[in-house]
Amino acid sequence: MGIIFDWIDSKFNIKKPHKRFFKRVIPQKLSFFHCLGGITFTFYLTSVISGILLSIHYIPSETEAYASIVHIQKDVLLGWLIRSVHKWSATLFIVFILLHTLRVFISRAYRAPRELNWIAGTLTLLIAFSSGFTGYLLPWDQKAYWATEVGTAMSGTIPVIGENILLAIRGGSDITGLTLIRFYSIHVLWLTIAMSISLWIHFHIIKRNGISGGM
Repeated sequence: MGIIFDWIDSKFNIKKPHKRFFKRVIPQKLSFFHCLGGITFTFYLTSVISGILLSIHYIPSETEAYASIVHIQKDVLLGWLIRSVHKWSATLFIVFILLHTLRVFISRAYRAPRELNWIAGTLTLLIAFSSGFTGYLLPWDQKAYWATEVGTAMSGTIPVIGENILLAIRGGSDITGLTLIRFYSIHVLWLTIAMSISLWIHFHIIKRNGISGGM
């Protein structure tokens, strides 16, 4: 990787203008546990890239969504592989972001001056859960339908505003094609934008405050 980066730098001169970004103080007592955040980000990038490839063939339609999934699985070149990569990278993204959060909590890296980074990381965790939930409906099969039925119905139990939240999530009283296109829009566009912003804030604060050497 160093050879490849040096070749890129010889063509685009990246190191010199971004010297402050590449040079930072690294604590001496670092372990594998400090790599959990980087592993999480790698799985996020993998899920984004594979998701973009899937979106080329996926049709967010009540009548065609499931058929497009079957088409991806059986007819598209390496479609089954891309879908599997997307599924597992998204799953491992959730797993490792939980492990990363647990490491930060145990090592107390959330304390000052890193409390804002803890907030940004917690927001990223919530967005990740939301992304997983909205993406679960997209295959539009029985399993996805009833899981979404149960998941969205829980919001309706919130006192006073629950019914309005349920209608806003589903786009109506029942799960229909409108719910599918709403979840697709949220999953592909809005949550991706929100995740990118929260990750930029998270990385920016890490750059400013440095890496915690705890644990």
